[in-house]
Amino acid sequence: MPRSSQPVVREADLRGFKYFRLLGPLLQRLHPVGTARDKAGNRQLFFDHYAALLLLYFFSPLVTSLRGLQQASGLDKVQRLLGVRRASLGSLSEATGVFDAQALRQIVQELAQQALPLEPQGPHAEALRGLTAVDGTLLAALPTMAWALWSDDGHRAAKLHLQFDVLKGVPCDARLTQAATSEPAQLQAMLQPGRFYVLDRGYACYDLLRDIHATGSSFVVRVKDSVAYGLSEEQPLSQTARAAGVVRDLLIFRLGQLYGQETWRQPLRVVVVRRTKADGTLEELWLVTDRRDLPAELIALVYRYRWTVELFFRWFKCILGCRHLLAQDANGVAIQCYVALIATLLVVLWTGRKPTKRTWEMLHFYLIGWATVDEVERHLANLDDA
Repeated sequence: MPRSSQPVVREADLRGFKYFRLLGPLLQRLHPVGTARDKAGNRQLFFDHYAALLLLYFFSPLVTSLRGLQQASGLDKVQRLLGVRRASLGSLSEATGVFDAQALRQIVQELAQQALPLEPQGPHAEALRGLTAVDGTLLAALPTMAWALWSDDGHRAAKLHLQFDVLKGVPCDARLTQAATSEPAQLQAMLQPGRFYVLDRGYACYDLLRDIHATGSSFVVRVKDSVAYGLSEEQPLSQTARAAGVVRDLLIFRLGQLYGQETWRQPLRVVVVRRTKADGTLEELWLVTDRRDLPAELIALVYRYRWTVELFFRWFKCILGCRHLLAQDANGVAIQCYVALIATLLVVLWTGRKPTKRTWEMLHFYLIGWATVDEVERHLANLDDA
């Protein structure tokens, strides 16, 4: 059902609230956020209530707008099980200017830590621990959203900067900014220790790579094939590496210009991978990494995993419906995005599977009473057999 429609939300159509109760301890910490200015103690809509209602928006196909949320908040069942009171449309609109979205970012990070690896645990699982694909995506903004001005008055957009844990299949951190924001600078501000970042050419910044290394993480990043470097040794290639498309494996002592500021003067490695593009032409991927311990074919595989974040963006926009923004200010858009990430994490934690359109539909069928718990479990079991 398209998000633009306005169906009537009835109490009998809403089920599955026991799953929302699992969030209680996490959402409870949101309760005092934004209450400092409420000197008279009159506030009735708190941040944990607002976040729970937004989760209802994502999990119920019947709630398609802010007015739908307002209507749902007046239902006895919703009030009883989510612990909310009837919210006015004005209080829901005001919420984005009162509650700080960064409190939700911490919940995203904690839920991601709880997730278990979904990828098969092969011989290289330990070597790829913490593998994190990084990228940004644009969310089209309304003409009235002046803060999201991009290249000119006709282009306005927000940008979601995402870190995606490849082996767990979940988002592990995110930030939302206006579109005209440096992606390498945002990653620098979000760096975590113990990560293995895989990055495209837009992140090939020497300061960023140095910071990743100093944080206690490692990286694989694509660079231009014209990059300057100082060669220490060209390593022989195994048959497995050649089969993976690797054509060169270089140990280098310098990356970048011989003179100037943009130079990395620590031992690194360059793995060159040749692949066939969709149009049948060949191209070479020059991959720079500080992981000299991994076989060359595994470095090639790591870069292929970068596409998992692109697939997640398609899920985020097309399936979750995050092209439709409930708020117009930057903080409100960030709140919606963080709650959408939390919804995704809950699906993975509840099902132990990557979220797919079919699974998302089955959960919707259950929440509106069209499917039973047994039918949901059979669906998940069939995924194992597929």
